[in-house]
Amino acid sequence: MAADQYENDDHRIQEKFKQKTWNEIRTNDSWAIFKIMSEFVNGYESMGRIGPCVSIFGSARTKPEDKYYLLAEKIAYKISKAGYGVITGGGPGIMEAGNKGAHYGGGTSVGLNIELPFEQHFNPYIDRDKNLNFDYFFVRKVMFVKYSQGFVVMPGGFGTLDELFEAITLIQTKKIAKFPIILVGTEFWTGLMDWVKAVLLEKFQNVSPEDLNLFKIVDNEDEVLEALDNFYKKYNLSPNF
Repeated sequence: MAADQYENDDHRIQEKFKQKTWNEIRTNDSWAIFKIMSEFVNGYESMGRIGPCVSIFGSARTKPEDKYYLLAEKIAYKISKAGYGVITGGGPGIMEAGNKGAHYGGGTSVGLNIELPFEQHFNPYIDRDKNLNFDYFFVRKVMFVKYSQGFVVMPGGFGTLDELFEAITLIQTKKIAKFPIILVGTEFWTGLMDWVKAVLLEKFQNVSPEDLNLFKIVDNEDEVLEALDNFYKKYNLSPNF
């Protein structure tokens, strides 16, 4: 991390403690509200026309030669051929692999980009009219949840875990309707899920046994599509609903 980034962080921390006048508070917050509203409106208008989609999450740091990049590409390709569109965060790594698979599968390829100081730049496999940019994480997260018929969660970092647990929480608390959450990669997810079971469920009883049924761990593209199909067959639905 560069020295100027430390200085920038210091400045931002100091700003949090700075006493602002009422005019400064009113002006800054009012303009922020309008900007947030504009991102919601633009997102709703753009995403409302895309049709059934599956969101693919995973690390921006995953290289094109990595097995999970290649697997994400295969999953997106197969999902597209089955009639679903693909939504990703629009950046490199797993996100690029998802958009790439959708692009070559002839399906809808959506990218929900966010302005970040590192890692994030949009990939070339997003449909030209479906490349959306956001300044606010929470607005972007609403778009992922509102317009997805399923989550495919590849190995990733804090951002991937954030999206995963937010989706589980929203379904657990019945704030949104249940949809399939599919974790890809037994070797990656088993340790975390063992901890969830041993600590959250058994030791502290902070979750219910039924909560562990809100997600499924798989290892290949066929299992992903099977999990999606099995879920929606219960409701007599298909990607063309």
